[in-house]
Amino acid sequence: MLTRRPLLIAPLAVLASLPTAGSAVAQQRRSLADPLRLGVDSALSDSGLARALQQAFARDTGVAVLLVRQPALAMLEALERGELDAGLCNAPDAETRLDAQGLVHDRQPIARGEFVIVGPGGGGGKGGNPARIGGLHDAAQALQRLRDAALAAPGTITFLSVNDGSGAHVAEQALWRAAKVAPGAPWFVNLAPSAAAPGATLIAQARARGAYALVERGDWVAHGGSPLAVLVDGDPALVEAVHVMRSFRVAHPAGKLFVAWIASAKGRRVAAGVRGYRAP
Repeated sequence: MLTRRPLLIAPLAVLASLPTAGSAVAQQRRSLADPLRLGVDSALSDSGLARALQQAFARDTGVAVLLVRQPALAMLEALERGELDAGLCNAPDAETRLDAQGLVHDRQPIARGEFVIVGPGGGGGKGGNPARIGGLHDAAQALQRLRDAALAAPGTITFLSVNDGSGAHVAEQALWRAAKVAPGAPWFVNLAPSAAAPGATLIAQARARGAYALVERGDWVAHGGSPLAVLVDGDPALVEAVHVMRSFRVAHPAGKLFVAWIASAKGRRVAAGVRGYRAP
């Protein structure tokens, strides 16, 4: 296992020995020379969840955390290579595979969220909900109905997706498989990953086009709104599990403390205080 040079901070062995507020500020300034590098799935960054945890952890411990925003699968690859110290992720199947291989460890649940299908609100007609999926709680059925409506009335329905390996995209792929639907043009539009950069998110594109999309609820709460609405939610298949884990290849001096804090009752309260999330 590779190691990192010691942080220029006082030893941080256990949660019980957390520094006082004043010393935490001074300690954080010193730790800026070697911050803990936390990879974060795009939606968990855009929703504000990662920043809330980063700031609360810094206040409590004085340890600086550098957020590295990446789609979930790319972030897990970086974590596996040792380019990140820890990860905050919402792609449990991919995480479990790495965990089983011993490439990540200390994997802990910290929050639960939800993926939702959003689209034009209302009951139909111009500006309405042409796919007629509002109020459904079966995501696979909703996608089947959306496909059928799109084929029946070409040009009236657009579903946007971003093939970027994010937690939302991984969940979307699983739902298409469950629905036994192979989405395709012209009603299914796969945006280039660059179109999902800050300032041009999938949500922003969907709002601009009056399109349907599967998005993370926390991200929707932060950036969604009219003319779109949440149409499909409440399906167990849409549940989002958020985990924290450490890289096996690097050992940041504050890594164990970080996981212990973020998975503690206090860390989970911070996560549950961000709109769109609840305790695991």
